[in-house]
Amino acid sequence: MGELERTGENEKDVGLRDLSKKLEEFAKARDWEKYHSPRNLLLAMVGEIGELSEIFQWKGEVDKGLPNWEEPEKEHLGDELSDVLLYLVRLSDICGIDLGDAATNKLAKNEIKYPAKTS
Repeated sequence: MGELERTGENEKDVGLRDLSKKLEEFAKARDWEKYHSPRNLLLAMVGEIGELSEIFQWKGEVDKGLPNWEEPEKEHLGDELSDVLLYLVRLSDICGIDLGDAATNKLAKNEIKYPAKTS
């Protein structure tokens, strides 16, 4: 998605709605909407999760922050994580689910289901 406008530091603060809009525009510009059914997007995301898994497959346990990884490895990881995120955002849009609201609601449910231990 090299054609997407980059905004310097602001790109780090991009929201789900921004991604959603950019993904919709990206698909429309290429006439890909006809291929973006929930099933197709899910299967594509699963494929990307497989590619993400391959990165870790033979590494054993990895330290937080990946201190022993080279920059090209980290960049590859970022690419695969991004692929998964972008498919997830597109899938949620096609299904009519506001992913931000759904995630916020799920966190609230988890707080009730798994209360913090108090001493």
